[in-house]
Amino acid sequence: MQELFVKYKLVIKFILTFLIVYVGFSTLYHFYLEFSEGSKFYPDYLTHLVAKQTDVLLNGFGYDTQMFPHPEEASIKVILNGKYLARVIEGCNSVSVIILFMSFIIAFSGKLKTTLFFILSGSVLIYAANLIRIALFTIALYHYPERQAVLHDIVFPAVIYGFVFLLWIFWVNRFSNLKTAHE
Repeated sequence: MQELFVKYKLVIKFILTFLIVYVGFSTLYHFYLEFSEGSKFYPDYLTHLVAKQTDVLLNGFGYDTQMFPHPEEASIKVILNGKYLARVIEGCNSVSVIILFMSFIIAFSGKLKTTLFFILSGSVLIYAANLIRIALFTIALYHYPERQAVLHDIVFPAVIYGFVFLLWIFWVNRFSNLKTAHE
């Protein structure tokens, strides 16, 4: 049994570290969401910020955009050129994806400074890519409303998760301790 543990020590360490970090950050995020109820930023500060920044981005693309709190659910309604097209919900703020990203990077950590820098820069890139994704999704819905299911359920999740996957691959191949352990 001990021989098996030694053989898979790196895998076990990765899985345990990943799970502990993921559960820890997810729990903290859950508390953040609980304590955000009733704040002046609806539905929570980060989702509100994403909606505002998406509004600026869409207006920058030349669309007349308005964002309103949804009266029946915790979301922000996105109205493009007078047409209600989408909602920005808590799941659209990229925090869950960033938590997943950070958990992986920490589980495959490298030097402390490099790890922290990559987490910070990667999180900013994911956040920015997510804003662009929401804006492009809204524009695509405006021009191709019949493609809503494919765009929402396949294309745009593939974009954000594909981007995160590329960041992971870059990290493992360039900076993680796993790379230095095998050299």
